[in-house]
Amino acid sequence: MKAFQFFRSVGVNFIIVLILGFLCVLTVNNDVRSVFSPNIEKVFYKGDTSKNNVSLMVNVYWGNEYLPSMLGTLEKYGVKTTFFVGGTWVSKFPEDFMRIVSSGHEIGNHGFFHKDMDKLSYQDNQSEILNTHKLVKEYTGADMTLFAPPSGAFNDDTIACATNLGYQVIMWSRDTIDWRDQDTELIYERATNKLSNGELVLMHPTRCTALALPRILDYCIENNLNVVPVSSNILI
Repeated sequence: MKAFQFFRSVGVNFIIVLILGFLCVLTVNNDVRSVFSPNIEKVFYKGDTSKNNVSLMVNVYWGNEYLPSMLGTLEKYGVKTTFFVGGTWVSKFPEDFMRIVSSGHEIGNHGFFHKDMDKLSYQDNQSEILNTHKLVKEYTGADMTLFAPPSGAFNDDTIACATNLGYQVIMWSRDTIDWRDQDTELIYERATNKLSNGELVLMHPTRCTALALPRILDYCIENNLNVVPVSSNILI
């Protein structure tokens, strides 16, 4: 029995030494941040389900043809929502960007070059987020606090970097897939079918989305759902 206890004690100590050695290696390589970082806390896939709020989150990275129609519809319904903008898009269409801002909508960060963030290092994640942040601040004087990873792709470094820059990472609870499926009825169904409290509905400024938007907002009104910016929907 004493021999068994001795070998068990040795085995446990050996495992502890291995773990400590592993942590030392991670610390030396600065990778401990990605594995055990206290900053890696939460990615929002949905908002506060205790309130009858939903958010239409519009990711903007290409084109400007259908923005006037969507902005006009949102203004007609008295709705404010969140536009996640890409840095290169802001550079290319500054007047359209400022129209979104002047309309009173919330602005979120969508990276600079629309890269898959899960394939990037911490430094490259930081560059994507920070360059867009600086550009938007030059135009608006405001600091964005919401980051939507392009294509929904992220890794631990993305979350740690975003958090360290003062951002919340925002995903979605439902995707209209409007960039692929140019079908107004399908977009409407994806946005509204059993829509419930706290939902984050992803869309883009496409022709069919612009056509479906009035019906989507009518559905929200009829079902007592308030359309609010993302920051008013999530629990922080």
